[in-house]
Amino acid sequence: MSCNIGCRERSIRIVVGTVLVTLAITHNVGVWGWLGLIPLGTGLMRYCPLYTILKKNGCCGGRSGCCSGNSCESDSSGSCCK
Repeated sequence: MSCNIGCRERSIRIVVGTVLVTLAITHNVGVWGWLGLIPLGTGLMRYCPLYTILKKNGCCGGRSGCCSGNSCESDSSGSCCK
């Protein structure tokens, strides 16, 4: 399973997922808030199964193999190339 989510998108997914799950835990939103586990999980794994189905790669402008390490360096486009 290779990375297919760039750093900027990863950060957004983690923040949105965390906010939704927190709102669900505190009963400020309905049960749908637990859907925040999806962006949270995909952000933490840096892999989106839907992107694989759609043949989309948000990492490094679509170049494969660029996110093999655990560190993530941003360039001007917000991708995670080293």
